[in-house]
Amino acid sequence: MAIRVTLDRVLLERRMSLTELGDKVGITLANLSILKTGKAKAIRFTTLDALCRELQCQPGDLLSWEPGEIEDDGEE
Repeated sequence: MAIRVTLDRVLLERRMSLTELGDKVGITLANLSILKTGKAKAIRFTTLDALCRELQCQPGDLLSWEPGEIEDDGEE
């Protein structure tokens, strides 16, 4: 997928651990790890809102688009 999650970069800039962020936003470490490693297929706006609120950032700070081959997931 061409959308990349840059949560690891933002956490590093904020000197915050994944565990600390999870505690602040009420998201499990497992779900944050899925986001951080780029394995997530979707993110809820409420989750994105909570992340931006705690990290004091914009959605564009957490997400980027990189041109590349589009994966065919069978949906149209």
